[in-house]
Amino acid sequence: MEKRIFTRSEVEKTQDQDKVLFILHDKVYNVRGFLNEHPGGEEILLEHKGQDASEDFDDVGHSKDAMELMKTYLVGELADSERSNKQPKRGWVAGYNKREEKNVRGPGVPFYLLMGGIAIVVGFFFYAY
Repeated sequence: MEKRIFTRSEVEKTQDQDKVLFILHDKVYNVRGFLNEHPGGEEILLEHKGQDASEDFDDVGHSKDAMELMKTYLVGELADSERSNKQPKRGWVAGYNKREEKNVRGPGVPFYLLMGGIAIVVGFFFYAY
């Protein structure tokens, strides 16, 4: 299916019952088929119908899986003259974080287990002496 070029006005004024269009980072998505599956509820998607939801989308933070799933709902993009050309926010939001950037793994032992182990060792030495 060929992707269509939209204007912001077209997205805003779409009245088709089979379409719930919104804009994310200059791309247009129809999430009508995802309303009942959205973990945050369909209300949040419907509240953003016809709007540029990029900032709110980034502020919530979405997993890599969510970012991949979005591709299935992509129906087009904004006309060049109407693009904001803003990049997604960096950080936890939009499935991006500094650990992934550096490919650094977190600690192998959860903090509370490490602290509990230290407390047990200290307690043992305190009891022994």
